[in-house]
Amino acid sequence: MELCDRSAFDLSGLLNKGDVSSRQITESVLKRADDKEKSINAFITLSPETALRQADEADKRISAGKRLSPLDGIPVAVKDNICTKGIRTTCGSDILSNFIPTYNATVVERLLSAGAVLVGKTNMDEFGMGSSTENSIIGPTRNPVDTACVSGGSSGGSAAAVASGETIISLGTDTGGSIRLPAAFCGVAGIKPTYGRVSRYGLISYASSLDQIGAIGRTVDDCAMMLNCICGHDRMDTTSADVAGPDFLLSRNKGVKGLKIGLPMQYFVEGLDQAIKERIMKVVELLAEEGAEIIEVSLPHAEYAVSAYYLIATAEASSNLARYDGVKYGNRSGGDDADLIDMYEATRSLGFGREVKRRIMLGTYVLSAGYYDAYYLKAQKARTLIKGDFDRAFEQADCLIGPVSPCLPFRLGEKMSDPLQMYLVDIYTVSLNLAGLPGMSINCGKAEGLPVGLQIIGKAFDEMTVITVGKTCEHLGELCLNKKTVQTQF
Repeated sequence: MELCDRSAFDLSGLLNKGDVSSRQITESVLKRADDKEKSINAFITLSPETALRQADEADKRISAGKRLSPLDGIPVAVKDNICTKGIRTTCGSDILSNFIPTYNATVVERLLSAGAVLVGKTNMDEFGMGSSTENSIIGPTRNPVDTACVSGGSSGGSAAAVASGETIISLGTDTGGSIRLPAAFCGVAGIKPTYGRVSRYGLISYASSLDQIGAIGRTVDDCAMMLNCICGHDRMDTTSADVAGPDFLLSRNKGVKGLKIGLPMQYFVEGLDQAIKERIMKVVELLAEEGAEIIEVSLPHAEYAVSAYYLIATAEASSNLARYDGVKYGNRSGGDDADLIDMYEATRSLGFGREVKRRIMLGTYVLSAGYYDAYYLKAQKARTLIKGDFDRAFEQADCLIGPVSPCLPFRLGEKMSDPLQMYLVDIYTVSLNLAGLPGMSINCGKAEGLPVGLQIIGKAFDEMTVITVGKTCEHLGELCLNKKTVQTQF
């Protein structure tokens, strides 16, 4: 097995023993990127010189017995909407195609302080608006499992880079499923922490009350390692929660015996691909054999989640993206002699892609006089009801399990002409962002040769239980192919 195909957890142990060097790992990753980038397109910007310099610095520390953290010397990729000092940060958009930040996001500072090796910035849907990473200035990221299929979005580049060995671990962002969906589609692990668990300072916002930075890794252990590094209060972010972060690796081998795991009945109805349902229910049966108690729970307002999400998210996007006018932010179009209004129009018309324009227009509409109460206010009320559903479910269960997506990875271009069909891909993921809850995607085998993702949903700030169940599911997912299909009432 090549070094670039190994997990961050395993490589960290090898570095501790002196069996490999950070330069060897980094060179393996960069060579894989050279081999695969033309077919995968996972990166917007690669930084090989920076990565090799940081790897050499890590090797010096490790040789001197001064290793900074388990991530010291491990190659990491960062989604291209997270600011990196001196490295281009585009958000996958023409309007920021030349933007080079003068500061690092807090999560990047924490990674660098931990000794991580930054290999580059990953491809994404423009400003995080998409479920397939097809809305990018450099074109779509292809799924490493089947390059005819999408990688999921909007953190498709981060997931594909991990799955293809072009990085060992990566940072993504999740506004409505943008970590969990690509992790599921690419067959890797991805976790969205509780809102406020990770600082958003230096994250270029799409929808401020929904965005959260999280981790994508080859295994649950990798995600736990990353959370140990990036979690924690940050005075630079007013939404950062002042909550102590535990050592997430301590929960990895606790097992599920005695845990109550809820299955939301609304997540197993018509519309869910039968093959996905079968894979998930096989894992559920094995969890019961491991000592977990499986119960049925209800999320009665789940049907309103997609509608509420797209009203709230687009409204916040309309506000957040108003700054990109060619004066305050963004590449200017229209010429220096253009009328101010003409310059605004040219800048935004040429700088933004079709999906971003669609969401800005929708968001502006729902916030306008006469429509605010009818749409935006109702969506916020639905959000409260959805959060209440989860609160009641967690009175009965320690965590919930369900699908990540109603469908398997679809072919490139298949849903681009039908935005509503694309939006419905997020039907099982957006609720967590509306409620601010942690969620994790775990690979539980394949169907029709494509990865199937299982989603674990936890109580607020209870990522420990999510990781505990995730670690068990990760193991059971490897066994479930040998189990017969489970019959379920859902």
